[in-house]
Amino acid sequence: MKILIVRNDKLGDFILSYPVYKLLKSTIPSCEIHALVPDYTKDLADYYPWIDKTILDPGSNAKLSQQIALLKILRQQKYSSIITLFSTTRIGFLSLLSGIKYRIAPASKIAQFFYNHKLVQQRSKSLKPEYEYNLDLAKQFLADHGYTPVNTSHEPLLSFTNDDIRQVRNEFYTQYKLDTESKLIFIHPGTGGSATNLDLEQYATLAKNLNINDNYTFVITAGPNELEYANKLSLLLKNIPHIVYPSTKGLVNFAKIIQLCEIFIGGSTGPLHIAGALNRPTAAFYQRRRSATPLRWQTLNSEDRRLAFTPPENEHESDMQKIDVIEAANKINDKFLKF
Repeated sequence: MKILIVRNDKLGDFILSYPVYKLLKSTIPSCEIHALVPDYTKDLADYYPWIDKTILDPGSNAKLSQQIALLKILRQQKYSSIITLFSTTRIGFLSLLSGIKYRIAPASKIAQFFYNHKLVQQRSKSLKPEYEYNLDLAKQFLADHGYTPVNTSHEPLLSFTNDDIRQVRNEFYTQYKLDTESKLIFIHPGTGGSATNLDLEQYATLAKNLNINDNYTFVITAGPNELEYANKLSLLLKNIPHIVYPSTKGLVNFAKIIQLCEIFIGGSTGPLHIAGALNRPTAAFYQRRRSATPLRWQTLNSEDRRLAFTPPENEHESDMQKIDVIEAANKINDKFLKF
């Protein structure tokens, strides 16, 4: 059985598809699982042990020749099934043309008409986490093929060997001249263009109100094109021990660096979801808008390792300025920074 899983949008969305690969491979160990992903997330997809092969999606803006090349690959692979976790008309049409016999996707928009199996989900209501919507499609696939889903463990969905972490830690602490006993609190102020976040002054106020001692150092992380923004936050924290870390060596290396954190603080972005998959403690800031709530975009870490903050009920759902960051700092202190 060769299965193609499609989750070809942003980094956070891809991370929230991790449970699907693990469930399918755990339930059907003999199956071969391929993932259709964009170039941006291919690094992590290649690393993920529950994925056997990655197929590169050129994207919706690619030339017709590139779309035809993708179609040829889909036909050559002779997939028995395709599970499209987030479907577009383009992917739906290609999956139909590819001749894949079993095709399942959410029953939404025009794209659903290209699939012979559909699941009504109404994700726009945001009644549960995105990763559960993804899992529902995988469970329907298993039911349609006569399988009972196995219980997967609660171990981190993403992990690295002790040797990997030891090496990365040594290199990181040496590069930034950190005390070997220093504990790291990560702040990711960027948005990646996909989420509303706190502004820099709010992050500075938050950092200044965290209950830390001399053993702590803040790490301001920056993804592609976010270094200038991170440097501006650095100026606001000039009297607080901190460093700026730009991710320039790929997502797998970035994930290994994130593994070093005591707490990861940020908006609902890809790096936050990497921290969640690593089961690191997270403090996240979300809009209250229905499609962007903490429930819908809940991270993959255990409940005791996550905090979420939104604008108050009496304020506009997207007005992040109305989040009381001093109150947020107090809650972070109570949950993660008690001495």
